[in-house]
Amino acid sequence: MSDIRGLIFDMDGVIADTDDMHYRTWKRLADEEGLAFSREQYLKMSGVGHKQNARVFTDGLNLDKATIDNWMARKQQYYVELRDTIQPQDVMAGVPRLIAEAKAAGLKLGVGSSSRNAKPVLKRLQLLDHFEIVGDGYTVHNLKPHPDIFLWVAGGLQLLPGQCLVLEDAIAGVDAALKGGFHVIGVGNAPLQKAHAHIASLADMSLKALLDLLD
Repeated sequence: MSDIRGLIFDMDGVIADTDDMHYRTWKRLADEEGLAFSREQYLKMSGVGHKQNARVFTDGLNLDKATIDNWMARKQQYYVELRDTIQPQDVMAGVPRLIAEAKAAGLKLGVGSSSRNAKPVLKRLQLLDHFEIVGDGYTVHNLKPHPDIFLWVAGGLQLLPGQCLVLEDAIAGVDAALKGGFHVIGVGNAPLQKAHAHIASLADMSLKALLDLLD
């Protein structure tokens, strides 16, 4: 029986269905600059920080730093326009119930996200106050697939990695959790076979059902 004392949620794709928002903003930027941009390319950008996203997006292009900085600022501006339309009802199915069950069971709750927008999104969803610790794209230098963000959140929760269950929708996030010694369940449609378990959605998953997947 796993000794799970805390849940650490990724944000994009686990708590909030913001994946399409990110894709649309990168696609808008690509269209404006006359660049090809596909879902396959976007998959390489899922779950990692903005610096890695910039490297993937500009791969093969001979650009100076000022141009790259301009593009990234525009992308963020476009995303904020969409982000600020998020409403509390946009939280992903099953998340509010899971939060309530975890709190009732005495588990500690944290968020470990590579996104610099994690706190504004959680605030718009009216979920920010439910989490004791929120690590985001500003928190650590090495973002996913490095384990640093999850280790930082676990430390803030005063738990060991092995006492935490990470819920992740991205390959980079699963890799980060495994490197850090965490239990991890993959959520969603990405190829997350490395995770200790993989589910399509949290919609019909109770806390007990999630923990049973680890045994």
